[in-house]
Amino acid sequence: MTRRVAIVGGGSSGLACIKCCLDEGLEPVCFESSNDIGGLWRFKENPEPDRASIYHSVIINSSKEMMCFSDFPIPAHFPNYMHNSLIMDYFRMYADNFQLIKHIRLNTKVLQLKQRSDFSHSGQWDVETENKDGKKEKHIFDAVMICIGHHCHPNMPLQDFPGIDTFKGKYFHSRDYKSPEEWRNKKAVVIGIGNSGADIAVELSRVTKQLYLSTRRGSWILDRLGYNGLPLDLFFNRVLTFLQSILPFGVFCGLAERQLNQKFDHALYNLKPKHRLFNQHPTLNDELPNRILSGTVQVKTNIRRFQGSSVEFDDGSVVEDVDLVVFATGYRFSFPFLASQVVSVSENKASLYKYVFPPELDRPTLAIIGLVQPLGAIMPVSELQARWATRVFKGCIKLPSMAAMQKDVQFKQKEMAERYVTSPRHTIQIDFVRYMDEIAKLVGVRPNILWLLLTDPRLGLNVMLGPCTPYQFRLRGPGKWAGARQAILTQWERVARPMQTRPCDEPKHKRSFMWPLILSTAAVGLAAYVNRNNLSAFLQDPTALLDKIKVYLPAQ
Repeated sequence: MTRRVAIVGGGSSGLACIKCCLDEGLEPVCFESSNDIGGLWRFKENPEPDRASIYHSVIINSSKEMMCFSDFPIPAHFPNYMHNSLIMDYFRMYADNFQLIKHIRLNTKVLQLKQRSDFSHSGQWDVETENKDGKKEKHIFDAVMICIGHHCHPNMPLQDFPGIDTFKGKYFHSRDYKSPEEWRNKKAVVIGIGNSGADIAVELSRVTKQLYLSTRRGSWILDRLGYNGLPLDLFFNRVLTFLQSILPFGVFCGLAERQLNQKFDHALYNLKPKHRLFNQHPTLNDELPNRILSGTVQVKTNIRRFQGSSVEFDDGSVVEDVDLVVFATGYRFSFPFLASQVVSVSENKASLYKYVFPPELDRPTLAIIGLVQPLGAIMPVSELQARWATRVFKGCIKLPSMAAMQKDVQFKQKEMAERYVTSPRHTIQIDFVRYMDEIAKLVGVRPNILWLLLTDPRLGLNVMLGPCTPYQFRLRGPGKWAGARQAILTQWERVARPMQTRPCDEPKHKRSFMWPLILSTAAVGLAAYVNRNNLSAFLQDPTALLDKIKVYLPAQ
């Protein structure tokens, strides 16, 4: 009998879960409490309670080649950094292409998830739902995937701001910010220098009389633009990950910080934090330095107190006649429909094996998808988590013992505490490439780079030296996609396509084969070194070594 899987949430993670369930022959039923798909990326003028909400101008910080689902490239003509409306267009294309909508129940809220009395044997769940008319239903499912993200409940630490109750202006959380026009020629303060805080500060500064950006620690500021004007995240590859693993942490941070300070001196702009670059999730914003340079944004310290319409900062400076304060102070996540003993959340921390499975459950039939904060796109991470979870549900992959999973959880928590500044946003932080490879190995889809360099050097070089695009995890193993190789080899064409709106007469450079030749030679040399003990035997009988290699390849 087909296993039924309940999916809570119809955002990007929920859509990926539906698709992965269908790929594995499972029967998904997705419960979405609103009237449409898209989750965080669907703009609504009036935010709904306990739901993420974005402002009208939001553009994603991940480029299209790095954020797409692994077997469905974003159209070539779409811009590299997409407006939220285009992200919604892509989600609809994805849902239509794989016929996902028929598996979604809109306007249906999950009230309760509860283990059945025979859970230790069956692994089944009782799921209670309520539709928009107030009608409640009870269902039985063989597994559950929770995809509600971590932008659920706004964090408003008003207790840390004495006198806020006397403030005569208006204040709200960044999720309630929609557009700047209302604040033309007013004075505004934005608290927090994360991505939302910096974006809102920049946008407001175009119309306000003066914008003050308050930050406790400061931040390193990255651009969306990388080398040669290409999207920054296209340089997040395995070479960079390898360098990060072999260089001392301080040296690696120092090299990157030097690059950032060459664009603008963070100390001169009052932005330099005490921590190193990779001790905190950095802020991506191309325009903030320009707004500071033009004087429309002033960087200030933390707020000491409010008094009427004035704001006093920790450095003793006071700003009078403030009209607006925006708290860009992050979010808290929780699972109110789930018993606390199933997944306990404390101080924005949840103990999950590889950030997905609660290790204490008798049966691995509950997966939390997308509860991570990568320096990169969440969509391919959620998709790979979903591919792993559905294989576990089917019994194709076995999880380690409870003790082994708890040990892994504790190791990751310790590693994170040692590296990152203490903050609610640093409880679910991951390194994109390393985490993707970690989960891909469990699924059996991590690319075998050495084998690719030997058998398909062009593809192997792209995988090793190029961006770690999601297509790499469709080259082999369960869920292998025939179009993955072509998608990797044409990814730079899709990067260039939306910018080719005017013909240029620049003479085209002749293509050099020097570097591919050098790298191919190095790859063959590396392979020969690794197999040096068998080299003479290989030269006499190459088929013997090839037969050994075939053991590690997926069955055709």
